[in-house]
Amino acid sequence: MAAGTATPLLLLLSVLCFVGASRAANVTYDHRAVVIDGVRRVVVSGSIHYPRSTPDLTLPWRRRWCLQMWPGLIQKAKDGGLDVIETYVFWDIHEPYDFEGRKDLVRFVKAVANAGLYVHLRIGPYVCAEWNYGGFPVWLHFVPGIKFRTDNAAFKAEMQRFTEKVVDTMKGAGLYASQGGPIILSQIENEYGNVDSSYGAAGKAYMRWAAGMAVSLDTGVPWVMCQQSDAPDPLINTCNGFYCDQFTPNSKSKPKMWTENWSGWFLSFGGAVPYRPTEDLAFAVARFYQRGGTFQNYYMYHGGTNFGRSTGGPFIATSYDYDAPIDEYGMVRQPKWGHLRDVHKAIKLCEPALVAAEPSYSSLGQNTEATVYQAPSVCAAFLANIDAQSDKTVKFNGNMYKLPAWSVSILPDCKNVVLNTAQINSQVTTSEMRSLRSSTQDSDDSSITPELATAGWSYAIEPVGITKENALTRPGLMEQINTTADASDFLWYSTSIIVKGDEPYLNGSQSNLLINSLGHVLQVYINGKLAGSAKGSASSSLISLQTPVTLVPGKNKLDLLSTTVGLANYGAFFDLVGAGVTGPVKLSGPNGALDLSSTDWTYQIGLRGEDLHLYNPSEVSPEWVSDKAYPTNQPLIWYKTKFTAPAGDDPVAIDFTGMGKGEAWVNGQSIGRYWPTNLAPQSGCVNSCNYRGSYSSNKCLKKCGQPSQTLYHVPRSFLQPGSNDLVLFEQFGGDPRLISFTTRQTNSICAHISEMHPAQIDSWITPQQNAQRPGPSLRLECPREGQVISNIKFASFGTPSGTCGNYNHGECSSSQALAVVQEACVGMSNCSVSLSSKNFGNPCSGVTKSLVVEAACS
Repeated sequence: MAAGTATPLLLLLSVLCFVGASRAANVTYDHRAVVIDGVRRVVVSGSIHYPRSTPDLTLPWRRRWCLQMWPGLIQKAKDGGLDVIETYVFWDIHEPYDFEGRKDLVRFVKAVANAGLYVHLRIGPYVCAEWNYGGFPVWLHFVPGIKFRTDNAAFKAEMQRFTEKVVDTMKGAGLYASQGGPIILSQIENEYGNVDSSYGAAGKAYMRWAAGMAVSLDTGVPWVMCQQSDAPDPLINTCNGFYCDQFTPNSKSKPKMWTENWSGWFLSFGGAVPYRPTEDLAFAVARFYQRGGTFQNYYMYHGGTNFGRSTGGPFIATSYDYDAPIDEYGMVRQPKWGHLRDVHKAIKLCEPALVAAEPSYSSLGQNTEATVYQAPSVCAAFLANIDAQSDKTVKFNGNMYKLPAWSVSILPDCKNVVLNTAQINSQVTTSEMRSLRSSTQDSDDSSITPELATAGWSYAIEPVGITKENALTRPGLMEQINTTADASDFLWYSTSIIVKGDEPYLNGSQSNLLINSLGHVLQVYINGKLAGSAKGSASSSLISLQTPVTLVPGKNKLDLLSTTVGLANYGAFFDLVGAGVTGPVKLSGPNGALDLSSTDWTYQIGLRGEDLHLYNPSEVSPEWVSDKAYPTNQPLIWYKTKFTAPAGDDPVAIDFTGMGKGEAWVNGQSIGRYWPTNLAPQSGCVNSCNYRGSYSSNKCLKKCGQPSQTLYHVPRSFLQPGSNDLVLFEQFGGDPRLISFTTRQTNSICAHISEMHPAQIDSWITPQQNAQRPGPSLRLECPREGQVISNIKFASFGTPSGTCGNYNHGECSSSQALAVVQEACVGMSNCSVSLSSKNFGNPCSGVTKSLVVEAACS
């Protein structure tokens, strides 16, 4: 696009999409809820981290969203029933002063406002978030006299300076609710109560200082401290966890708030993929509101991607999908998104009673409980069965109700069930990342579909050992983070060994080499040749490598490449957790040993290719070699090629199967670290995870024995029309001919509804009219605008079994099911089919029957 047309285009988009500033709002709180302009609010919130997705300026006029991907994500959150978007502020990406691109916090907050939602701004500035160094800039570690997160003058000065910078930036853009903006809450510190005992009295003093400092900034909105049971007034202490229904604020004047309801869990390199069942998440949400909560936030609602070197941990994977309701690629995850949307609708039907009355609790029997919110003109009730094994039938207000195990029924009128958390009315969507390579995967370019044809691969060899003039030599072994200041993942340690032939650590020419390291990855080179490697793990980054080595007479070069995979982000004194080779480094043989730990070592920070900016295609370098016989399956190789982006607007990822470990750049932008050779343990996964009973991060795992991550998201905004550049740095060794581009494709939409399900929630009108509510119905909707249901792959009414993509007829099955569903749905973008004997007859009496359907859209 010509530069002269960019400004009018942006003005046009702003006219189409921008919602003007609202009037100033007064945000306070009382013992029941956040209060906005004098009105108590029941709030549903979700976390979307701005740097883990992209602003995406595009022109998809056929869509209902003017901009992607921030506004698209935010709109899907709004459609899912959210009132608030919650985000951390990531200190490390904003200094020196940088609020551009994915870092444009002001633009992100305005995008939320344009959608008509509120914002909870979690300034921290410690964020944890599985983010590198917990969000702290690493230079902070080198401020003289500094001690993190305690009563330390140097730290408090820097923390206050940055917090004031963020607040001033928000005020300057008029973004606080007191100015007419969307920010209704802010957070200072983060989960400090989990670790403050380690800091003693100084920790408590720091916490009180942080609270006072925040309040003094005069934002006009309340401040919170999460996981801080002794947060001083007026700050609200809040809960984080898988369940917070039993949480109680530290004052009777504060509302019950849940700042992190973990919708899944994060993925680590070397770990299996965690997920959280939809029914359990819905149960946790309903229990929280049942037990007096009025503000709940999903962590995460969209997890996104850890681009560049932003992952923490160490060993946090590049994908931060988190099994969230909106997946890493920005697509709604069904049935989680849809079922939670229905839960939110049910909660909102109860809102008049929830904000008008105090909860009244009563037992309905063992492991069952009723909560009633009764006011003169409104009544809402929650019936809970917290038994992890048995369904229950209970009597409430003279009526009988069936409660599945580990579920909550919501009654907006204290009589009729609008939703049960264990009964999902939402459809299921199955999708896959479809490869755009041919099945042969030959080494020549003919194996790639025409739109992805490359210009062949160029390569550059990263030299082993010291090549930079600014290398430094010191006696002894130096800790890595203190040496590199995290300017690079890589630190070379280099020394020499003189062999005369009679050394006691030799057995002929052989010796055993022992190296101890704080992690995270170590490669050993003897005379330029790889002699061994080892890696730590998410549970322990420590490395103890023992390998036989062969030495030659005379001078031998020992080069160690130590690599970090994200810096620690959690725990007391996490900022002091080190990395790199700390020793001993020792050669041993039958007659003695040689300890090299105290000898002179030469250090090089980073790779030569990094200094030459080989990842930047706009910078020409003579290092690149174009040759069809390029090296493969060798360590320390840079690769480069050109490609044409996949057609269409489906989400794009690269499948790095065939590569070892490294980092990838598309048009100079890093899509993160890749590591497809790091496999999950063989055990610990389950074929089907029972949602009943308390959830934990290792309860529901999949992909045991497989790579933790093979697919790496390439945002559409990283791509450009015509030619694109892909650069890889391969550390371990791989074959770039084996990688492939993939796009996200929906395979099927499915639904499974039984006669015991409540009616669709949208059929609820008023308590007086609910006697005429229809019964349960199955609803299908194509996931993309312009699509229609083109085929009914399977339909069965009776006692079908199986899951989406693998349904089977039961012994009881209506012969009319397929024809009824085809007539109602084919050619429609969405359809609804009632579970009635008029439609399907009665194939088996005395049995609870279900309707299952699998359909395709095109």
